[in-house]
Amino acid sequence: MVTENEVEAIGQTLVDAAQPLPARFRALFTLRNLGGHAAVDWISRAFGDSSALLKHELAYCLGQMRDEAAIPVLVRVLEDTRQEPMVRHEAGEALGAIGNPDVLDVLKRYSEDPVVEVAETCQLAVKRLEWLQENKEEPGASPYLSVDPAPPAEETDIAKLHETLLDESRTLFDRYRAMFALRNLGGQEAVLALADGLRCGSALFRHEIGYVLGQMQHEACVPQLTAALRSRAESPMVRHECAEALGSIARASCLETLRAFAHDEERVVRESCEVALDMYEYENGSQFQYADGLCKLQASA
Repeated sequence: MVTENEVEAIGQTLVDAAQPLPARFRALFTLRNLGGHAAVDWISRAFGDSSALLKHELAYCLGQMRDEAAIPVLVRVLEDTRQEPMVRHEAGEALGAIGNPDVLDVLKRYSEDPVVEVAETCQLAVKRLEWLQENKEEPGASPYLSVDPAPPAEETDIAKLHETLLDESRTLFDRYRAMFALRNLGGQEAVLALADGLRCGSALFRHEIGYVLGQMQHEACVPQLTAALRSRAESPMVRHECAEALGSIARASCLETLRAFAHDEERVVRESCEVALDMYEYENGSQFQYADGLCKLQASA
């Protein structure tokens, strides 16, 4: 049993901007795994930080915890246009993950947000909540232990799922369902089908593809993730997710790229590479230990 003082010590590490970012991430995911209102409170306090990457992960963890005590702070973050788009997007996704239909009005309002990634995220969250209401049950448990923004499609034919995934005339919700069905099927064919999604039009969609490929930890997609990370024309939120995916895959083929972009001019990219290198060291037998399920890609992230 973790004591109140121990939770406070972990929380203090999280909110201390002088601490190395990997140490703050370990504190964050430790709090996520501990759960409870004290953990939610400490995570909520860190939204004043200057790191968009950290704040994005704060919102992600609150959503994965599914504690309704986090709803007020997530709504505030979503409504705060001073927050970076990738932070607001993750707050909207987290509200969908918690699953309380009381937030539908807020999500519907921000489904028209001028920031397209925020609007698309809230549209997905609305669809998820409506799906839960219609089906009166949660989707089957993810093999990666994650709460996903859409339930997996029932289709199991990889070619058909691949077609839906890339069909930009379909709703984003249907394409996400195909994405998670491909992830759950696993294997190299599914990985390569998903990697084709890194060429699709929506930055939000491409970012989720990076996340899913990181969960799968399959080396076959390293060239596609590397190309996306290396592209200066790519959205920073996509590049960041591809960096974390490479850290989760943690093969030698990932290391040179992560080191090269650890000094990128985009703060969220270089910080993601810093965290990804930390993940790489963990996956390859470093002496420190992450908290169980530290990385979203590995909790599988």
